[in-house]
Order: sequence, then C-alpha cells, then structure tokens
Amino acid sequence: MKEGREVAIATVVETWGSAPRPTGAHLVIDGEGNFEGSVSGGCVEGAVIADAMDVLHSGEPKMLEFGVADETAWQVGLSCGGKIRVYVERVG
Repeated sequence: MKEGREVAIATVVETWGSAPRPTGAHLVIDGEGNFEGSVSGGCVEGAVIADAMDVLHSGEPKMLEFGVADETAWQVGLSCGGKIRVYVERVG
C-alpha cells in the first residue's frame, strides 16, 4: 500500500476441527500475484490468490470456504481434515 499498489487481504474468519492457521491469520496479495502471509500453511493459498485477483479487479469481497471430503481429497482442500472460512477484501 505504501507504494500505491492495490492489495487484497484474505483473513481466516472461522475454523472447524483441525485447521493449520488460527482465526485472524492473514494473506496479503497484490495485483501482480505477489503475496505475504498464510491462511492455511500452503494448502489453499493458490486458490485464495486466484480469488483475490478477482476481488482486486471487481472490488467485490468474497467469502471462501475450504475443507476436505473423500470426493475432493485430491483437489484444493485441507489435508488435515478441518475446515476454514476466509474473507477476501480489496483495500487501498
């Protein structure tokens, strides 16, 4: 933000079961895809960054939810078996 770039902030707002990062954990993403922080220790960061790019372009915040189910175990999700809800918003 100090350099005049728009950024999106992704915040873990709720967790269930075993979650790799606590409520309040942040991931900051700029328009070039650079990021800092973590919302899951690497499990879902790629998907969060892709949605953050949409939020940066549209200005509309998103609520994302990630977990794991047998049918989606090999897709984006949390291998630890927990669930997280992540709020993504544009700032700056």
